Amino acid sequence: MADPMLASMSPDELRAAMRTLGYRTQNDLANAIGVSRSAVSLWLEGKVGVPRPVAMLLRMLIAAQRRIY
Repeated sequence: MADPMLASMSPDELRAAMRTLGYRTQNDLANAIGVSRSAVSLWLEGKVGVPRPVAMLLRMLIAAQRRIY
């Protein structure tokens, strides 16, 4: 079975990831990961799939945030 960390991300999952990571606006997320705000907008509207590397990065950031040291 494929690693779920490597899968793309639905618009709802992207929204949840943004909330979890504290990105309040599309611009906040775009600046943090080095893409345009319009790219984030297209992902959130479901017009373009979230690229796998971006989905993986966000999932890794969430996992790191949840880890207790």
